[in-house]
Amino acid sequence: MSPKPTACLVLADGTVFYGMGFGATGLTVAELCFNTAMTGYQEIMTDPSYAGQVVTFTFPHIGNTGVNAEDDETADPVAAGMVVKWDPTASSSWRATEELGPWLAKRGRIAMGGVDTRRLTRAIRAQGAPHVAMEHNQDGIFDLEALVAKARAFNGLEGLDLAKEVTCAQSYQWDETRWAWPEGFGKRDGKGHKVVAVDYGAKRNILRCLASAGCDVTVLPATATAEDILSHDPDGVFLSNGPGDPAATGAYAVPAIEGVLKADIPVFGICLGHQMLALALGAKTIKMNHGHHGANHPVKDMETGKVEITSMNHGFTVDTQTLPSGVSETHVSLFDGSNCGIRVDGKPIFSVQYHPEASPGPQDSYYLFERFAAAMAERTLQNA
Repeated sequence: MSPKPTACLVLADGTVFYGMGFGATGLTVAELCFNTAMTGYQEIMTDPSYAGQVVTFTFPHIGNTGVNAEDDETADPVAAGMVVKWDPTASSSWRATEELGPWLAKRGRIAMGGVDTRRLTRAIRAQGAPHVAMEHNQDGIFDLEALVAKARAFNGLEGLDLAKEVTCAQSYQWDETRWAWPEGFGKRDGKGHKVVAVDYGAKRNILRCLASAGCDVTVLPATATAEDILSHDPDGVFLSNGPGDPAATGAYAVPAIEGVLKADIPVFGICLGHQMLALALGAKTIKMNHGHHGANHPVKDMETGKVEITSMNHGFTVDTQTLPSGVSETHVSLFDGSNCGIRVDGKPIFSVQYHPEASPGPQDSYYLFERFAAAMAERTLQNA
């Protein structure tokens, strides 16, 4: 006899998936996406870019390395929920300090296993990222009509500004560097490039990469104005990743970035920061069918011909057809040809759609942090 299902996932079209719940009990309503990464589920669940989304993992063995405090990208999980093929097994990593299920439960995040994730992924690809209601109930009693109604009532991420919900409450300094064996995380010391990082939902490992590249990082909230940013007299400005509709966040972020661009200092953007920069330069963004979520996405550098394997997490993209004169497309997805990078001609202003900090994912694109540092060093030399 199979055990009675204790979790239920309902799509807005009425499709129902049953499974075994773990993590917190309760109900969540969100957009559903799938992620193809084979590792890094903890980093994915704590990536602020996943706010408002339930993540389906296509790799079946999720949870088998447990969790630990070092791999959190923020203090708590931000993704709305987790769907996996197999129920998590006991952890088998020497770095694990806790099991996945209890870790999710403590942080109020619902998860379910025993789901046909291949079928679910095909549904996402066919109809676009669907709106869903997911419930974990130990009694195994579900009101399907009510769940369908909740999924259909969800307005989705278009027009939704989520950066304000995940940004920092106040400014702070960052000096922690990337993890390295056997010391773990390090600390930056000595004088470095003064960088203001605008936090639209910044991952910790992005900030660590900036510090490792020789930057003294000051993090400001997403709502920081150009005056706030420039008051720190930065050598460069970094625009972070984040969740939600870039056009909605752009209502306050774009004027700030436009003011920074007038200061003629190096600017580097990642993910939502890339989209914010594009909007500030006059381009537009559009919602993708099901987005890019994974750690194995091939991207071509249009200037060198090099192909990088990258980590991605985005449901919106910059519309290449709207890029203004003087702004060049530098990187393109080899999956679907969508835009993955831009630069302002003749200026140290550039951004990429993917995640060069590789948490999780390959480290092919770390050079972008070094490029940003080199641009600041060159500007300092010119102004000397």
